[in-house]
Amino acid sequence: MRIAVFPGQGSQSPGFLTPWLESDGAADRLARYSEWSGVDLVAAGTEWDADQIRDTQVAQPLIVAASLLSWNALPDREHITGVAGHSVGEFAAAAAAGVLSEESALTLVGIRGRAMAEAAAAAETGMSAVIGGDEASVLARLEELGLSPANYNGGGQLVVAGALDALQALAAAPVAGTRVVPLQVAGAFHTRYMAPAVEALRAAATDHDVSDPGVTLWTNRDGSTVTSGQGFVDLLVAQVASPVRWDLCMASFADAGVSGIVELSPAGTLVGLAKRALRGVPAVAVKTPTDLEAATALVAADA
Repeated sequence: MRIAVFPGQGSQSPGFLTPWLESDGAADRLARYSEWSGVDLVAAGTEWDADQIRDTQVAQPLIVAASLLSWNALPDREHITGVAGHSVGEFAAAAAAGVLSEESALTLVGIRGRAMAEAAAAAETGMSAVIGGDEASVLARLEELGLSPANYNGGGQLVVAGALDALQALAAAPVAGTRVVPLQVAGAFHTRYMAPAVEALRAAATDHDVSDPGVTLWTNRDGSTVTSGQGFVDLLVAQVASPVRWDLCMASFADAGVSGIVELSPAGTLVGLAKRALRGVPAVAVKTPTDLEAATALVAADA
């Protein structure tokens, strides 16, 4: 079973879309994506600096647009029999699985980014990665500090979120065996702080047509597969304020006998996690068009 995975926020870097614009039709496709999302994605992906593309309302549509641009450039996509996305990457997965049209995915992710940026501005919050240590001890410490687990990434990495002063306290006195790395994000995503964004996205989602997935589709909620398109959209909405269980997604990949993983642009993070949690499973990170050949070879192998 060959699957495609789509990365989440923080995977973007300045200028990363530049090589993709040399592909036939890429500029026209990005122009449409820009119109739907409300962000100048060509400028964001080729000219804007790290601070500009870190802005939540820019980063989210930029990442989904890049994922779909590279997905459309991937030959032999018919051999991909499963998809999953990490956090905002679930919108790209929804489009790849046929649950949402690309227009709906980009429109909704634009709304999501703006709503989450607005919610983040309402309180001084942030996120940090906790690497290593005993998970139970880490979770107990988070409860003491009023922090929340946001991303269970597997491979010994847990992203936590909450008030800045509590994150600083965690960094000042880390749990034994852990390293705390502050993340450059605007707020406490995938926590209760994002509740207003959930309501904004839920209202917007009712205006879009939904279809059941045409391939196996995993959800960040608990790593299970979802066969109802509407059910997946409901999960997409709620996920804004709920933890991302990428660890459970990877466990499900193993249970399903996944034998190859292609991560779409801006790629690298999810392949890195898979190398630790799914040892021996071949994986290709499609960072630029030059990586498409290796991805095609992996997808078509034993097809």
